[in-house]
Amino acid sequence: MELRQIQYFIEVAKLEHVTEASYVLHVSQSAVSRQIFKLESELGVNLFIHEGRKVKLTPIGRLFLSHMEQLMKVIDNAQQEINEFLDPERGTVRIGFPSSLAAQMIPKVVSAFRERYPAVHFQLQHGSYKELVESVIQGDMNLAIMGPVPQHEPQIKSEVLFQEKFVAMMPANHRLAEKSAIRLSELKGDYFVLFPEGFILREIVVDACSNLGFKPKVAFEGDDLDAIKGLVGAGMGLTILPEIALNEHLASTIITLPVIEPVVTRDVGVIIPANRELPPTEKLFYEFLKNQTDRFGFDSSLNQK
Repeated sequence: MELRQIQYFIEVAKLEHVTEASYVLHVSQSAVSRQIFKLESELGVNLFIHEGRKVKLTPIGRLFLSHMEQLMKVIDNAQQEINEFLDPERGTVRIGFPSSLAAQMIPKVVSAFRERYPAVHFQLQHGSYKELVESVIQGDMNLAIMGPVPQHEPQIKSEVLFQEKFVAMMPANHRLAEKSAIRLSELKGDYFVLFPEGFILREIVVDACSNLGFKPKVAFEGDDLDAIKGLVGAGMGLTILPEIALNEHLASTIITLPVIEPVVTRDVGVIIPANRELPPTEKLFYEFLKNQTDRFGFDSSLNQK
């Protein structure tokens, strides 16, 4: 079994078309077909079912694909580690993050790191809380910055970088708009705009309200921060968000106020796999995160108005 055969097999499996795979691989269709035939002959099984010009994986083909994709990850990681061993300051950092950290934290962190290591390349991957945890566990990436960090996941090692407060975002004409801060209990009768069920930022808000004996009235749901802010600005309700998720320049139709009694917070940190070593460049970035967070300016006064 040759690496080339595995690469051709994976591409054909993804596209379900030999000709299209040949275009992507920059080889002839006959070359792809020949290598697939050799692979099937060596294995003694049919990996594909031919349906006209298209192909479909057989059940054993799907199983084989899963193993080969894992194998390619191992090969890619090995190549990356070799390259970075030769020069960790010229390697690649693959990092995941949720939308709530996209506007401020990620750009500041990447910019600060590249001031010191300008030749390092970054691959940034946006994802939900659960997707990021699963990606680190499965090996799709080794690092994710998120909040809160998992506390009881044995396959994940978590490092808290700082604690962040939540603030209330509401229409500028809200009845509480003139206050300097609000108690969460004062919002009992208001309509909320929240992330859908299953999103960690929703869970934090709902849990905080539940601890005060009420369930927030959810008028609208959205998995996009800008959409949520737009609905608040249009007077459709209010929301509770982490400070770092707010843009510095909000619409004039929106105000933000600190939330007190209780103060709603989350720990923001970085997660890495507990059962495998980080490649040298990513280890460099991980140590940088742990030691340099103070310079990024993420503190309790961020974006308060």
